[in-house]
Amino acid sequence: MSTTVTATATVPKPVEHVWAVLSDHEGMSSWGPGLKVTLVEEGTGNRNGLGAVRRIDAPGPAPAIVEEVVVFDENSALGYRAKAGVPFKNYSGLVKLTPAGSGTRVDYSITIDPRVPVVEKGAAAAVARVLLTALVRASKR
Repeated sequence: MSTTVTATATVPKPVEHVWAVLSDHEGMSSWGPGLKVTLVEEGTGNRNGLGAVRRIDAPGPAPAIVEEVVVFDENSALGYRAKAGVPFKNYSGLVKLTPAGSGTRVDYSITIDPRVPVVEKGAAAAVARVLLTALVRASKR
């Protein structure tokens, strides 16, 4: 049974600006804390688009995370699913952008199949908050 957690924030920048930050996979290296992100496989129609595969290397002994883009609705939604490297079963993420006045509402959702529901749901919520905070910080630049 899947569990989804969502973290939400509003950025005082237009949707197009937030989308440019969000959809630049290799650019995550500049806003993800200590991350090195490389594009392993280009997407169809857009190098960062549907089918793109990104590799995320974090500092320390953790394995690299490999994710595939499964939703790419320009200026609206970016979704991915983990192919390797995450401690959660069936981990996926979906980031939705919605105009909010002159800014952008960002809903960052993480979905997992928890083996230990309370513990893993809390951990997934923490991951969503950390990723959202980093994206918001980068988008305000």
